[in-house]
Amino acid sequence: MEALAQVFASDGIWFLILGVFAAGLVRGFSGFGTGMVYLPIAAHFLSPFEALTTLIIMDLVGPWPNVPRALREGHPRDVLRLAAGVLVALPFGVWLLSLIQPDAFRYGVSGLSLILLILLVAGFRYRGVLRRWMIYATGALGGFMAGLVGLPGPPVIMLYMASPHPARVIRANTMLYLMLCDFIMIGVLYLNGYLVGTAVVTGLVLAVPYLLANVIGGWLFRPELDKVYRMVAYGVIALSAARGLPIFD
Repeated sequence: MEALAQVFASDGIWFLILGVFAAGLVRGFSGFGTGMVYLPIAAHFLSPFEALTTLIIMDLVGPWPNVPRALREGHPRDVLRLAAGVLVALPFGVWLLSLIQPDAFRYGVSGLSLILLILLVAGFRYRGVLRRWMIYATGALGGFMAGLVGLPGPPVIMLYMASPHPARVIRANTMLYLMLCDFIMIGVLYLNGYLVGTAVVTGLVLAVPYLLANVIGGWLFRPELDKVYRMVAYGVIALSAARGLPIFD
């Protein structure tokens, strides 16, 4: 009870809860976007490793109601190939994060989120076949970015959203990949001594609104309205990324 009281007395907790709920809605109907929505807000109130810890803990819980559907609609073998790349490259990103300043972390999170958003809105498309080496390499790049700025999604999102795959496959693969990233990342942080105990409790608290928002977002998802949902997701990502920049403190 004392730990919970400390969480609710901490600076910015209600902003974090609102950010988590928005992130859960986006993640539930699009399959991605949690880190891009939540981390720019979290980085304003938490240290880099605290922000990553809360993100991982809540993200291990929130998407589970949507996993059965993702397993049916996605390509699990490709997801495992992505995860193999993550396993190799993620420790290098974590090592580099340990060397940089918090403001650099915040600029990196917001900057990458905005760059991805611009590319997606601009309609970037890859017209070729997704070959195995491309999938492994994209997973490795995602793993490096996961360790450095907590955003494993951008390279994979770009790969799939620029591919000819239908929306349901993109959503499913991205969702499963991000969950595997969380499992790998919590192990890497723990082994390197960067898993923050107080942030674990905060992550468990945030997992409740995040889980609820994921359920609502999954219920709202309709493939035929994919364009509408993507535009909403883009808007939320843009606002969160801009809010996370230190220049707006």
